[in-house]
Amino acid sequence: MSLRPAPSEFSSAALQERHSSASTLLSDYWALTKPEVNFLILITTLVGFYLASASTGRSFSFVRLFNTLLGTLLVASGTGSLNQYLERHFDAQMRRTARRPAAAGRLTPSAVLTFGTALAIAGSIYLAIAVNLLASALAALTLLTYLFVYTPLKRKTPLCVLVGAFPGAMPPLIGWAAASGRLNIEAGILYAMLFLWQFPHFMAIAWMYREDYDRAGYLVLPKGNARVPFVTLETLLPLLALVAVSILQFPTRHAATFYCAASLLGTGFTYFGWQFVFERSRVAARRLLTASIVYLPLLYGLSATLCNRAR
Repeated sequence: MSLRPAPSEFSSAALQERHSSASTLLSDYWALTKPEVNFLILITTLVGFYLASASTGRSFSFVRLFNTLLGTLLVASGTGSLNQYLERHFDAQMRRTARRPAAAGRLTPSAVLTFGTALAIAGSIYLAIAVNLLASALAALTLLTYLFVYTPLKRKTPLCVLVGAFPGAMPPLIGWAAASGRLNIEAGILYAMLFLWQFPHFMAIAWMYREDYDRAGYLVLPKGNARVPFVTLETLLPLLALVAVSILQFPTRHAATFYCAASLLGTGFTYFGWQFVFERSRVAARRLLTASIVYLPLLYGLSATLCNRAR
């Protein structure tokens, strides 16, 4: 009696293996794009586009919005992929990032580099052709400063947090430029809000994974006694400034409701910041991180609802 599987069994097993391999490969390429980061990028880009469309008095263009979000998504995905290419050896030393496709070696460095470069170039060209040159230039500037200024600074100085906040706050400007072709003070306020929001958000992450960062040689937090004052300064001052900047917007309806809601949101976010600074625990850091993720869409949603000039 033969114990060999029938040819059909070979075929079925081979098909299942190929399907599993293809799914894993797609999942790895999807992970390279950092979809959780892209979600917030698209929200802030959309709000910038929406508010700029209303301020110019033009009819809202869903086609232009789609082109803007698609081009921005491509550039952001390329940036995330190229970041993982550049930091693959350091990511491999951190528990939080060791399973990333490039760090774990599931994708070759050349594949990651090619994928990220193709997405970034395609997104920049798409924005230039389908939207406008200003939006494309802002997206390209974001990519270049993030990859070639902020990324190497992470291993040299804690001031990298400040430097990284500049490109990190660019999405609403891209959206604004895409809709209006120019920038103004209202766009600057949206930019300032996102710029300041990044500090408590990142301080929570840096504290939660400080051992990981130390292991990989990242200087996102100072060493020794300087660490606590740095965290306090980088958390509380931006939080207080964020509350102030958020109410500098120009509500076009229900001004009292807007100022009250913005103040309450800011007070709640600041509370978690104070709690984190005084406790300096992983639990408090996680609460602050969660609060930051909830706060940003709510604040931008409030701006889109009550600060737009559409009638």
